Amino acid sequence: MTETTATFLVTEADADSAVLRDVDAGQVYTLADNDAEFEAGTIIGATVAPVPPMDVVYEVVETDYVHRVDVVDTDLSPTTQAMEVAADLDVGEVERIEREGTGELHVLSVPPAETEQAARDVLEDEETIARAGRVGAVRVEVRRDPDAGVLNVRYLPD
Repeated sequence: MTETTATFLVTEADADSAVLRDVDAGQVYTLADNDAEFEAGTIIGATVAPVPPMDVVYEVVETDYVHRVDVVDTDLSPTTQAMEVAADLDVGEVERIEREGTGELHVLSVPPAETEQAARDVLEDEETIARAGRVGAVRVEVRRDPDAGVLNVRYLPD
């Protein structure tokens, strides 16, 4: 087996070990130890390699970055751009918009009565943090307009 360099989400961690998931490929790696003291929910850019002789657990051989993603439930309304995009969406559709530079914007059209639950789902979903890792974001803002049934998820570089 060979080394793997990727962006990982730390899905589980304790004093003895940590479990990393490659945010692009989905591959899971169990670390033989957690000397770096990674915490669950952290994004790391690293190179991992299997530990001989059995090659079933891994060690981090190089770390490029480690950061937490701030997931913020904001009371701000969706942006004007998000509202314009949402006007063209059917309920249940999602539009992804690349940001200039780093990050991404998502606009979701949901039934108005389900807007608050949809926002909670995004805020609590581990995949929100994994997507932030994929697009290079360190902050995720969740905005909503319950009257219009619009959710605006903003993956931001800072």
